[in-house]
Amino acid sequence: MKHFVRIFLIASTVLSLTSCTTKQAKPARPPVPVTAFKVEAQTIPADFEFVGVARSSHPVEIRARVEGYLWTIAYTEGSMVNENDLLFQIDPREFEAKLQEAQAELARQEAVLWRAQSSLERIQPLYTKNAASLRDLDNATAAVLTADASVIAAKANVYVAELNLSYTSITSPIKGWSGRAAFKEGTLITPNVNGLLTEVSVIDPIWVLFSVSDNELLLGKGEKAKNQLILPQQQEYCVTLELADGSIFPYTGQVNFSSPTLDPLTGAMVVRATFPNPQGALLPGQFVRANISGAMRPNAIFVPQKSVFQGQKGMYVFVVGSDGKVSARSVEVGAWYQDYWIIKQGLNEGDVVIADGVNKVQEGSTVHIASFYSPPKPQVQPASTK
Repeated sequence: MKHFVRIFLIASTVLSLTSCTTKQAKPARPPVPVTAFKVEAQTIPADFEFVGVARSSHPVEIRARVEGYLWTIAYTEGSMVNENDLLFQIDPREFEAKLQEAQAELARQEAVLWRAQSSLERIQPLYTKNAASLRDLDNATAAVLTADASVIAAKANVYVAELNLSYTSITSPIKGWSGRAAFKEGTLITPNVNGLLTEVSVIDPIWVLFSVSDNELLLGKGEKAKNQLILPQQQEYCVTLELADGSIFPYTGQVNFSSPTLDPLTGAMVVRATFPNPQGALLPGQFVRANISGAMRPNAIFVPQKSVFQGQKGMYVFVVGSDGKVSARSVEVGAWYQDYWIIKQGLNEGDVVIADGVNKVQEGSTVHIASFYSPPKPQVQPASTK
């Protein structure tokens, strides 16, 4: 009897535990609703950003060409000067005296020429009458030729003296912003020693120079075959500028030069863009951010930036399989395009990645795609390509 009671108690206990276990079992978790993004290969704009520096499109060094004391500074430093405006005056008195001396020598040589010509005119009829020898005629002719050569040399000396005198008045060859005067009145100016007096710079148009590495935009070398760049013809890129305060420069520019060689120290080439600058808002030496557009990237694979995460082994995304299961996949990202990462490696066209709801899933989770993230609608051809 005791044995039977023991068996009954054990059986009751097992049934009780089984019943409790059954009651505590949790129901299966339903699929997590997410917003997904279906990967499509598209031709998208390839925009690039570089740090640039503004430069005058026509800087001119104003230099002295004759030696003398700086007599007058005739302009306001830092002001706009016009073509042929007087900037500096070097003491002209010595050059005026040399001009008068050259003019006097010219008058003397012209007198000598007149006398030689008169002598020749008297001898010629005498020679025809055999009243003068051939030797006399030759000497008179040679005297005229010699005097004529001396007049030519004297005229050249007068011209040089006039030219040197004109160099004492130093004017601006262009219209532009003037720089600081390097010397003050009374300084002895010697062309080969301290001949640089100031600089005048054209800032409308103005240039912006920036460096481009050999695997970026203007050399046309894509990262891989599927990400090759389609470049506009004849460097017809559109360039916009962002100033230091975050404002956008109101005028767009065009690339008008790219160096045919690379700098061996930096591995980059210099590219130049020109901009209208009628209000003078952009000044030489000013740093800007240059945004270059006009190229296109064919067959680009891209995903929303919020789909990409940084892990210990690099960047990854959550991919949804045909069975609704989530798996993490490593990707190699490239540049940004709007709110998207361009994917260089790791994804293929047709893959589905999670865009919203990523914080609710993990490796192996089952999801339900409630909606799809709409991809952008980029242009399929460069706007500036002819």
